[in-house]
Amino acid sequence: MPTFQQFLLPDAGEGLTEAEIVQWHVKVGDEVTVNQTIVEIETAKSLVELPSPYTGVVAEILAPEGTTVEVGKPIVVVDTDPGGAPAGDAQVPVVDAATAPAADAAPGGGAVLVGYGVSEQGSRRRPRASAAPVAAAPAASSAAPPAPTAVVQNPAPGAPAARPEPAAHAGRVLAKPPVRKLARDLGVDLGSVVPTGPGEIVTREDVLEFASRAEGRSLATYPGDDEPWEAEGALVAEGRQTRVPVKSVRKRTAEAMVASAFTAPHVTVFHTVDVTRTMKMVARLREEREFRDIRVTPLLITAKALLIAVNRHPEINASWDEAAQEIVYKHYVNLGIAAATPRGLMVPNIKDAHRMTLKELAQGLSDLTATARAGKTTPTDMSDGTITITNVGVFGIDTGTPILNPGEAAILAFGAIREQPWVHKGKIKKRWVTQLALSVDHRLVDGELASRVLADVATILHEPAQALVWA
Repeated sequence: MPTFQQFLLPDAGEGLTEAEIVQWHVKVGDEVTVNQTIVEIETAKSLVELPSPYTGVVAEILAPEGTTVEVGKPIVVVDTDPGGAPAGDAQVPVVDAATAPAADAAPGGGAVLVGYGVSEQGSRRRPRASAAPVAAAPAASSAAPPAPTAVVQNPAPGAPAARPEPAAHAGRVLAKPPVRKLARDLGVDLGSVVPTGPGEIVTREDVLEFASRAEGRSLATYPGDDEPWEAEGALVAEGRQTRVPVKSVRKRTAEAMVASAFTAPHVTVFHTVDVTRTMKMVARLREEREFRDIRVTPLLITAKALLIAVNRHPEINASWDEAAQEIVYKHYVNLGIAAATPRGLMVPNIKDAHRMTLKELAQGLSDLTATARAGKTTPTDMSDGTITITNVGVFGIDTGTPILNPGEAAILAFGAIREQPWVHKGKIKKRWVTQLALSVDHRLVDGELASRVLADVATILHEPAQALVWA
């Protein structure tokens, strides 16, 4: 007889309580094997691919794409004995942690999958409301029913109620010739206007009022429908607003940034530096055979400069342990690179970057960027960072005051590199110039230490040969 096994949503090694089903790689009837990737989930930090703990045939998918499911709830049923004789209404057993075979890790992530629990299907995500009006059912009455009214869904708790929008009413529309002409001139469909005149006749005021509301909606419409940043939201207030639930990466980022801003006292120091020699070095490296297949950018030299500065001033590579009332100095550098993705800001880090050669660091930066853009960054990639670089220059921004990544004492903002007039050897010349900004946790890093670290980074960017002396 068939043997059904439920796969319960595991904890992806981060102590999280829920995750969203992003994409199923299998469907009902598909054969699966142990450790075959069957589903992609989004936690509060990253995307994780889950492997099947069973070999068999997919009997039922319990959590559709877009569903938010609590850890320990079933997401799929697998028939591990599809060749067995049918047994009528067989009950699907609930598998607990003691008997469920768990995969060691999600592919590429290294996070142990644990957290099997009781069986109960997670709640489904709220669907996006359509902008098209939906007619309400007319009340049962022997008299002629009033014109129905469309209502735009407003799923957000406490949000202002949406203004009713008329739906097309059946039968011939009653309106005087001047009103019909006005409607034609304004591009208004009389069948969509709620009549308020005697005998349900559409008046001039009805047409003008409808046209004004339609114009209001057009003023609030951005080019292109279903933009990625609003695809999960619902239209409210006559289409003038889209409300998107805050969850997953953006929710976690918001919580972390608020905690960082209001816990760690931020201080920022700035430096404007001539990086002409760095630009020449980047051009030379791009011609080297060793770097021919690796993308070399000024960010690579900046990252190397920061690692050297940390080596010279290791006190900045630290964190504040509030619970223990201790300062924790790290004897390793996991270099974080802030990455803007469609899912929100992410800060994966290059593990043990202080041990890497320039080529290894370049490869690490390339791999990190490609993984983040593909949405494949794992929780392990984002954990245990020690110091971070945010490259605002790629957006054409000169500089900023970056907020610390939680648990770190410093973050360096690397601005746009521009050709500017600069005093060089006593003469005004055209040089490549950039601005640096270093934000620090003032509980750990005083102004002197922050200034020395930033000055070291600037010195290497101005004269890359100095790295040979300090390294």
